[in-house]
Amino acid sequence: MKKIGLFFGSFNPIHIGHLILANYILEHSDMDELWFVVSPQNPFKEKKSLLKDHNRLDMVQLAVKNYPKMRASNVEFSLPQPSYTIDTLTYLHEKYPDYSFSLIMGEDNLKNLHKWKNAETLVKNHHIIVYPRVFEEDKKDSEYLQHENISLIKAPVIELSATEIRNMIKTGKNVRPMLPPEVFEYLDGSSFYK
Repeated sequence: MKKIGLFFGSFNPIHIGHLILANYILEHSDMDELWFVVSPQNPFKEKKSLLKDHNRLDMVQLAVKNYPKMRASNVEFSLPQPSYTIDTLTYLHEKYPDYSFSLIMGEDNLKNLHKWKNAETLVKNHHIIVYPRVFEEDKKDSEYLQHENISLIKAPVIELSATEIRNMIKTGKNVRPMLPPEVFEYLDGSSFYK
């Protein structure tokens, strides 16, 4: 059975932090592939700051083209919006019955997992890999932390955010070191995020 890690996100834009994390997880697990699932509409985020779906997918495709175990996925583009992870996983299990899917999320998301649609079913039926995040609020442990389907991975903590990158682009600052070269070229000279 092929093992696939699903890394959901807006990727608005994808940055080197995403790639460092994805590579670390691939190198420190038994996963065959990691899919960056570009979400058209996260139920917890406003859509107004998002680039168009196809632009974000293009950037992810450019970013992963030299990584044979990584791929961009537009699976949520054809599903109802906003995108709920449980619905996407149900769809993927039906489409790829011979694949085993693991969900990849930051520990900040795990802390808020109780707010997700069908969170109990999600945790009960799916393996979840949790990577460390720096977040300001009180670091209270998630109720799900001890669940047998949750694995904590000691990946590097990347203090880099797409929000910060968008703000830097808007104010004319250099973001080249924060983006995969192909993504920087894609954005450079465009009016995106300005």
